[in-house]
Order: sequence, then C-alpha cells, then structure tokens
Amino acid sequence: MRMMLYLVTALGVIALAFWAYDQNYRTQAAIRDVRELHREIGTAHERLNVLKAEWAYLNRPDRLRDLTELNYSRLELLPLMPDGFGRIDEVNFPIPPLSPILDPVEIASQNADGEEFP
Repeated sequence: MRMMLYLVTALGVIALAFWAYDQNYRTQAAIRDVRELHREIGTAHERLNVLKAEWAYLNRPDRLRDLTELNYSRLELLPLMPDGFGRIDEVNFPIPPLSPILDPVEIASQNADGEEFP
C-alpha cells in the first residue's frame, strides 16, 4: 500500500512538473507576442505621425491657393470671400417627419359612408 502511495505521489509530481514546464513556455511565448505587438504599435504611431506631418505640409494655405490658381480652368474654384456665405435664415432645413398616430380620436360627425351620427 505504501508503495502505491509513493508511486501516485511520484506520478503527481511528474505531472505537475510537466504542467509547470508547459505553462512556462506558454508564458514566454505570450510575452514575445506582446513585445512584438508593442513594436508594431510603435511603428504604427511613427507612421501616423509622418502621415500627419505630410498632411499638414500638403494643406498649407499658400500651396492650396497656388494649386487653385493653376487649375482654375478645370476646377473653377474661387477664393473664399465674406459675401460668399449665406445667412442662417436662408437655409432650407428639412421638415421633420410626423410621428405616427398611435391613439386616433374620431372628430367627424359622419361615418365612412357619409351618414351623420345622431
């Protein structure tokens, strides 16, 4: 009986050692993946900063003004002037849709056949 207990204990220790070994390598793999993701995020942030700088450079007002002058025959863009804007009361806003009638109330004194109610 004692030998059986020693055998089960030894098998349990071996199983736990295998489990710990497996968990150790899984953890190391997860840490490598996280480091790789952090590196990719850093690269993406750098790329985004470069794109923002390029966008700001391309949208300089003097450059856009020169481009509109060069392409006036094709685009026919005019410079923004204060009198080119309308007033708020000149804007035609869409009419909001009517909400559905949930509780209709009969207000006519005639039915659908045209007969009067008493």
